Amino acid sequence: MRGDPKSHGLWELTAPAPPDTGPLVGDAEADVVVIGGGYTGLSSAIHLAEAGVRVGLLEASEIGFGGSGRNVGLVNAGMWIMPDTLAGILGVPFGERLIDLLGRGPRKVFELIEKHGIECELERAGTLHCAIGRKGLQEIEMRVEQWQKRGAPIVVLNAEETRKKIGGGNYTGALLDKRAGTIQPLAYVRGLARVALAAGVKIFTQSEVLTASDTGSRWRIGTAKGSVNAEWVIVATDAYGTGPWSQVRRQQIHVPYFNFATPPLSDNLRTSILPERQGAWDTGAVLSSFRFDRSGRLVFGSVGALERVGASVHRAWAVRSLRRLFPQIGDLKFEAGWFGMIGMTSDSLPRFHMLGRNVVAFSGYNGRGIAPGTLFGSVLASYVLGQVTERDLPLPVAAVEERRFRAAREALYRAGAQLVHLTEARL
Repeated sequence: MRGDPKSHGLWELTAPAPPDTGPLVGDAEADVVVIGGGYTGLSSAIHLAEAGVRVGLLEASEIGFGGSGRNVGLVNAGMWIMPDTLAGILGVPFGERLIDLLGRGPRKVFELIEKHGIECELERAGTLHCAIGRKGLQEIEMRVEQWQKRGAPIVVLNAEETRKKIGGGNYTGALLDKRAGTIQPLAYVRGLARVALAAGVKIFTQSEVLTASDTGSRWRIGTAKGSVNAEWVIVATDAYGTGPWSQVRRQQIHVPYFNFATPPLSDNLRTSILPERQGAWDTGAVLSSFRFDRSGRLVFGSVGALERVGASVHRAWAVRSLRRLFPQIGDLKFEAGWFGMIGMTSDSLPRFHMLGRNVVAFSGYNGRGIAPGTLFGSVLASYVLGQVTERDLPLPVAAVEERRFRAAREALYRAGAQLVHLTEARL
């Protein structure tokens, strides 16, 4: 997108073309204006339009320009933090309500894909959370125990079982989550856009929101060339937001995450590496992830930005790590490399905000955007439709917090990832 191969990489190369959209020109009327063309925004727009609501969606760049088009493509249940920790932070009734909702997240995504025939390389083989050392094994065992007591179909694999599932590595075990899977993330979000257009949503791209004024009965949302008047506003910009409600973005620490993709591997390699096509990531403090796309490209990623000296440091580390993980792979080349931003909140939990009269938002997905974004979009639609109240939501209303020393913390994450990757996995 925008001629930058490091923004969306493989996903831009292999996704179906985006639907035909253009900028907002002139004045428009809607019942609800959605700001942001990612998973949350498009999910909310679809569910509202299917209920007969007039929806206008404004995207500052292109559909899937933010995290929705750049991520690894793992469709996971839950959040990064443990279920019991989540329940303890949120308390009653929100804790268990959110855990239950997020546990059903992958199924919601898969149902949408299958209902609308979205072509996005869906694989429903589950995901593997791979344990590094004794500490990593204890972590996944605790996570499994907490999910199993809530009835989740997840299991712990021992070291030998894990090696068979992965086809390499030296992990002490893995958590197999059969609820989960993988998708081509940019293809999914573009598919959602097509569904939204078919449902009657008016989508305007290259339409950054510059102004927002409350007239008392309606909101007037202004762009460079036009405006939309609507009763409700859904802010679905998360870590990439600008404009009138950019405080949603500023409350998060932005952590870069990159991916490299190999050319399609040979048939022999494709049957020996991740033979069942699970997506995987590990318990490392600077974690790594790996998965296949539908054509047999191995996608490998970790924390870091492909900028300046970091680009060469992270690329060299990726080559070393893949050779150690899968010695059978031989000479390594990458045909694509890209990165995006993960928005991290202070407690690693998402937020529900009321940003003004009839202005609502979910944000802070903490690296788990696909299923939560899709789910929370439908929740926002239900709230706007009056089908649920604040008491029924999966999260309490939260004030927007300004993260102190945000720039310094972000610089620390980048520098720390570079340092780890400079020294780790040397042969």
